[in-house]
Amino acid sequence: MSINVKLLAEICETPGVSGFEQKVRELVFRELKGLADDVSTDNMGNITALKKGTKNKKIMAAAHMDEIGFIITHIDDHGFLKFTTLGGFDPKTLTAQRVIVHGKKDLVGVMGSKPIHIMDAEERLKAPKINDYFIDLGMPVGEVKKLVKIGTPVTRERKLIEMGNCVNCKSIDNRVSVFILLETFRELKGKKIPYDFYGVFTVQEEVGIRGASVASMQIQPDFGFGIDTTIAYDVPGSHPHEQVTSLGKGTAIKIMDSSTICDYRMVKFMKEIADKHKITWQPELLPAGGTDTAGIQRMNAGGAIAGAVSIPTRHIHQVIEMANKSDIAFSIQLLKQCILNIDKYNWEFN
Repeated sequence: MSINVKLLAEICETPGVSGFEQKVRELVFRELKGLADDVSTDNMGNITALKKGTKNKKIMAAAHMDEIGFIITHIDDHGFLKFTTLGGFDPKTLTAQRVIVHGKKDLVGVMGSKPIHIMDAEERLKAPKINDYFIDLGMPVGEVKKLVKIGTPVTRERKLIEMGNCVNCKSIDNRVSVFILLETFRELKGKKIPYDFYGVFTVQEEVGIRGASVASMQIQPDFGFGIDTTIAYDVPGSHPHEQVTSLGKGTAIKIMDSSTICDYRMVKFMKEIADKHKITWQPELLPAGGTDTAGIQRMNAGGAIAGAVSIPTRHIHQVIEMANKSDIAFSIQLLKQCILNIDKYNWEFN
């Protein structure tokens, strides 16, 4: 199955940490032209694209635009930068990585820490902590302070490459879902859909599912779909019960994560749709971590019948996140078919 890798690369490589999604928001606006009946932005910066349906119910799907990153907290007397994280990081993954500091102009920096050659035996055995690192711009302090201020955002530096049938880049979480939601609108162009479809490109998911909660309160959806990456721990050293999902085995249908138990009716509906349309899928139960699904499900009067399309991803929350192109294509088809057929299912409790 083919996907538009060039567009996916642009979406993944565009910077946009939580609270600083401006550039990726501009890209999404550009790609939505001609695909929706209405496109709007709320006060938080969520983009909502509406495709009107023929009946009086609402569907909301959410893909968050923000990526994990950093924000500058201090510039020392030598021009080295200290930072705190925006979103979750495993500190060991920062060693020897390049970053981009988005000051008055973009500056490439490197994550520095104490060299192993001068660590004592006890230090060598300790796991690194975030505050062990600093960012080195290779510039004198005077130049640094002209270009960088406290509160400057920082993103990871990594281009998208293809590896076998996979794509590898920073920010696959969750730019692959931004891509999937855009491509779903493209697939639905010219087609009649039963209910109003609100595709929301959300902000600040990585720091607490903030944008999706606001959007859900505004839209008040009857049905909802989160779109996000999930763990694929199908690598050496993993046990079957730890793997959650596997690359190349299809899109994943969420059953639960730490913030959501998906509506059993939606899970059953999604499985039936996948089987009917020959969409390869796998179940997902994620023991830790949440997605926009929680905001859609809970943050509106009476709640929404909610589920999620999940994209299996290896090396998640690192700079080398990897997803399978076939899994991505199946995810687009699953979301599309769910939207087209959602009025044909019996949603009564049974």
